[in-house]
Amino acid sequence: MTDTFIPYGRHFLDSSDIAAVDEVLRSDWLTTGSKVDVFESAVADYVGADYGVAVSSGTAALHCALVAAGVGDEDEVLMPALTFVADASMVALSGARPVLADVKHEDLLIDVNAVADKISPRTKALIAVDYAGQPCDYIFLRRFADRHNLCLIADACHALGSSQDGRKVGSLADMTVFSFHPVKHITTGEGGMVVTDKAEFAEKIRKFRNHGISVDHQQRAQRATWEYDVETFAFNYRLTDFQCALGLSQLKKLPIWLVRRREIARRYDLAFKNSPYLKPLHVNDAGGHAYHLYVVRLNLEVLSIDKAEIFKRLRQAGIGVNVHYKPLNLMTVMQRKYGYLAGDFPVAEKAYEEILSLPIYPAMQDEDVQKVADSCLHILSSVK
Repeated sequence: MTDTFIPYGRHFLDSSDIAAVDEVLRSDWLTTGSKVDVFESAVADYVGADYGVAVSSGTAALHCALVAAGVGDEDEVLMPALTFVADASMVALSGARPVLADVKHEDLLIDVNAVADKISPRTKALIAVDYAGQPCDYIFLRRFADRHNLCLIADACHALGSSQDGRKVGSLADMTVFSFHPVKHITTGEGGMVVTDKAEFAEKIRKFRNHGISVDHQQRAQRATWEYDVETFAFNYRLTDFQCALGLSQLKKLPIWLVRRREIARRYDLAFKNSPYLKPLHVNDAGGHAYHLYVVRLNLEVLSIDKAEIFKRLRQAGIGVNVHYKPLNLMTVMQRKYGYLAGDFPVAEKAYEEILSLPIYPAMQDEDVQKVADSCLHILSSVK
């Protein structure tokens, strides 16, 4: 490994972030205080949703959204085969069956034609994954969901700040899930949020994140009572005030960080424009892509080594490439529990053999971007 390693993603904190957290740490409220409400409103306003509910992670947000949608035993939930395992695991832990559909070759977003073949009387919801930060075809998915009476859930953990036809992701589905993990667009350390326009969904999620308790401590204080009830068992998925303070500070920087991510992507696009060795994923609308990831496909037909060896050599050169993701049908748990097999989703599986995620994050310097591009082209040309 070289002395300077460029990771595929990285958080960025400055003095204003530290001051925001410090202020809360010196206050009387470390959790369930006013910063949570302020952060929820700020994110909801930014994406154009009526309600936001902050939770402890993007995975927790997925779980909450499924519960709010009424997903349970014997139900089925559609999702792409190429996505993070949390989509499938939260469906399974809700008692439902994850039903996979293949993705499109050009952009690795869910194939809307494949989705139509997977519908059944048990289908309750559809999870659309905005892979790498590019929105799915929500025009089709909205019509499809309405036609079949499905809840449309957007897994936009890659896509905070992205848009489609001028509308931000967060306003295109029944519920949208965001992640605030350190490699995402903004961070709260760990954290997530569900945004929605439906008050009943928001209310269910607020209870579910707080043990299922019917009224929270602030409501009890206003009513001068200790009394509360629990109608269904639930979890502690709350997010702290100091995490929300960090999120609020980070959110102010999001617009300029999106500009930088898109600039880095343009630099990569130019560097790889005429390369026979790799090709970036197709972008449907460059202005709407949030570029959580910059993913390329290797042209293995003209290379003498496989992706694993290329991955190794790039890492040795100090380039923190990664792979997003191994298709769900190749996971042992999906094969044992649901009978999925290798070969079930040829487009997703072919992509898995070829894709690499290159470093992209706002703090990358132009020379870092150039080093990544030069290293990729040099290593690949040497093994053509």
